[in-house]
Amino acid sequence: MVIGVPKEIKTEEYRVGMLPETVSMLVKKGHRVLVERYAGAGINTADKLYEQAGAEICNNPADIWQSDLIIKVKEPLPSEYSFFREGQIIFTFFHFASNQKMTGFLLEKGVNCFAYELVEKNGHLPILASMSEIAGKLAVHQGAKYLEKEYGGKGICLSGAQGLKKSKVVIIGGGVVGTNAAKVACGMGADVVIMDISQEKVRSLKKTMRGCRVILSTREDIRKEIRDADVVIGAVLVSGAKAPRVLTRDDLKIMEEGTVIVDVAIDQGGCFETSHPTTHKEPIYKKDGIIHYCVANIPGIVPRTSTFALVAATTPYIILLADYGTVATQKSIPLSRGYALAGGEILHKSLKKINLQ
Repeated sequence: MVIGVPKEIKTEEYRVGMLPETVSMLVKKGHRVLVERYAGAGINTADKLYEQAGAEICNNPADIWQSDLIIKVKEPLPSEYSFFREGQIIFTFFHFASNQKMTGFLLEKGVNCFAYELVEKNGHLPILASMSEIAGKLAVHQGAKYLEKEYGGKGICLSGAQGLKKSKVVIIGGGVVGTNAAKVACGMGADVVIMDISQEKVRSLKKTMRGCRVILSTREDIRKEIRDADVVIGAVLVSGAKAPRVLTRDDLKIMEEGTVIVDVAIDQGGCFETSHPTTHKEPIYKKDGIIHYCVANIPGIVPRTSTFALVAATTPYIILLADYGTVATQKSIPLSRGYALAGGEILHKSLKKINLQ
């Protein structure tokens, strides 16, 4: 099979879909791997390392997109839609629910789409989790940064100081993002509250996150906890669907000016009513006195760490797709659950609710 690795073109996206080690594995199995020139530049991995592993370096993105299997990091952008072709396999983060136009083009062209965020193993999302862990940790770092007065924040140090009241971090969602955010916030000395709608999750978190207050997420309790929060992190996830709204614009009115809200669910449409996607170049905006951080590719700011974590999670599935094509779904239940679109049809049940009009 011919496998193509394009250079990511999303704003400030420096990750790459494959490392030389994976290229070497594929080439040894008889596959041909095409890597776009400078695809690994953002993680300081030179073209020559890919060549030494057996890859062919291509200057033209169109040549890469002629491949049978495309390995990316982020969803295809409009300038790449013309490259889609029937029967082609694309393996990447898609986040279909928040991008109906892209989904429509993929269906129209009959592309076979395997979504990183939908690959599921024993009730867990192993590929998404690799990035959610990093996003959760970085969410606290960014929240702390934008509390600084220079950015319009409250002018407080998230880690506090001896003899002073602790700063407060409210995390809505107790999954991988939320728990990793909580660990970092607790480590920084903040007063941390984790909220989740699942009673089972709340009971579990109370046992494992002893440095935090863990409470059931209700509308009333969310409003109560955000009143004096310094950082609020939206970490909710409904697999394959748009993120539910957990904060409304009216909620901003009861929050203190200069509070920072971090919407980690923005790539699934966002969980705050006032959220809209931002970039690492222009990561924040202020609405009703509240600083919004809504970068849709948070792990992209630490591309080397993120790429190595991502590739470790994706490589077994990449090899299966290279060896067997779409028939790989018969070899791997997790991969079959990530098979979202095929030949113009929606396969994943959560995506069938998407309105493509």
